[in-house]
Amino acid sequence: MNNMDIATIVVIAANILVSLKGFNDSYFFDRYKFGIGAIKAGQKERMLTSGFLHVDIAHLFFNMFTLYFFAPVVIRWFSEGKFIVIYFISLLAGSLLAVFFHKNEPYYTAVGASGAVTGILYSAILLQPNMQLGIMFIPIPLPAYILGIGYLLYSIYGMKSRLGNIGHTAHFGGAIGGYITTLLFMPSLLQTDTLMVFLLALPIVLLFILEKMGKL
Repeated sequence: MNNMDIATIVVIAANILVSLKGFNDSYFFDRYKFGIGAIKAGQKERMLTSGFLHVDIAHLFFNMFTLYFFAPVVIRWFSEGKFIVIYFISLLAGSLLAVFFHKNEPYYTAVGASGAVTGILYSAILLQPNMQLGIMFIPIPLPAYILGIGYLLYSIYGMKSRLGNIGHTAHFGGAIGGYITTLLFMPSLLQTDTLMVFLLALPIVLLFILEKMGKL
């Protein structure tokens, strides 16, 4: 913990405290989770509060573990303040995309920081696309941009097939938020790393093409 930035500690602590409250208080959990019906009825705060609730300890740990590794990359390139901005924009972008894709499913619900964390992950990949990342079942590290693109393509497949009890839409929306906000903070990437900016945009473009064609 001593090597972690204050902003990262605050975000992780907030997730732990709110999640623990939700674990032990079903009314609290139900009141603040993401729910299409409730959001359309006016409880817009759920689009934010749901990002601090988790289903169980494993869900919470995985999200915070991922954040622990990638937050320092974003903070090192920008600042703690901009890291917080990217985190919350990614969280809200994930919720907005979920509302867009599930607007006709009043009983659709979700919780978790995955959208915000995916935004930080995608921001880190955009900033350092060639950093080597390992993944389970693959014996050798791969460049971050390959895993980033692959992850979003998998998310599209997950959205289309409703694969598992996972909020693929929020993950994808978070990645979009992280991608766009990073470019707003550092537009020079469009010139200095044009190819990577283009490659990392391909899954995002594909998502909306498929949606326009009615394939999702």
